Amino acid sequence: MTDPAAVERDAAEAASAFSHPAVAPDASAAYGEHPDQLVDFYAPRGEAPGQVPLVVLLHGGAWRAPYDRQHITPMAGFLARQGFAVANVEYRRGSSLPHQDADGPVAGRWPETFDDVAAALDALPELTAAALPQADVRRVVVTGHSAGGQLALWAAARHVLPSGSPWRLPAPPPLRGVVALAPIADFEAAEELGVCGGACAQLLGGAAHWADRLPYADPAALLPTGIATAVVHGREDIVVPARVAESYVAAAAKAGETVGLTLLDGVGHFPLIDPAADACAVVSEEIAQLAW
Repeated sequence: MTDPAAVERDAAEAASAFSHPAVAPDASAAYGEHPDQLVDFYAPRGEAPGQVPLVVLLHGGAWRAPYDRQHITPMAGFLARQGFAVANVEYRRGSSLPHQDADGPVAGRWPETFDDVAAALDALPELTAAALPQADVRRVVVTGHSAGGQLALWAAARHVLPSGSPWRLPAPPPLRGVVALAPIADFEAAEELGVCGGACAQLLGGAAHWADRLPYADPAALLPTGIATAVVHGREDIVVPARVAESYVAAAAKAGETVGLTLLDGVGHFPLIDPAADACAVVSEEIAQLAW
């Protein structure tokens, strides 16, 4: 049973993270015809010298429809104030309605969630050049929180997807790196811990598809990538326990790759995307180390 004090702390952290007003983008662009196939762009604030790195932001929310990119716009604004150009990517998520054998909205759509992330990343150089000329598309860092952290790691691993995957790239994507925030980075560890009510299995289409689809989606199965990767996780996270990140880092080491892991004491799930929290500044520093 989860410690009541931990639950209370998590609720307070979530309330703080979601207390900030949404930050409107400077421009938006579609990468497809579906209403969710959109990218919001944020120009760097301050005296940015010339072109600046582009941070691609993928929001979390267990790949479920009720959670869209709006809740992470304060972080997008925060990163823009740190001098980055930012692309906040929306993508198709699970149905807004509960499905049979599910307690609530189902996580993700197979294959649409992955179709969208792949399409968005592929379209970003052209979209960014038109919408945000201050962004240097040769210096791109992908970051994502929770379920978005999984998508960020996956986006950097498309060149190691199984042969025949429609999302596979012939070569590594041109990224400076990935900064994954409390990511659902190891599906087997996450399912064992009951993360987000079995969201990983739902994302893959249910237990019947678990074994055949896992190699196409699980970051822990897509190693090594050769892409610089850092994971930031709160030690007190009860939404996605730090054990999930530790399992991913161990899998990377077994595959011969070093993944940076920063565990923050006294921090839960939501301060990583809360501009009012010290943890958000740590995230910005991790991005800067890869981007500049």
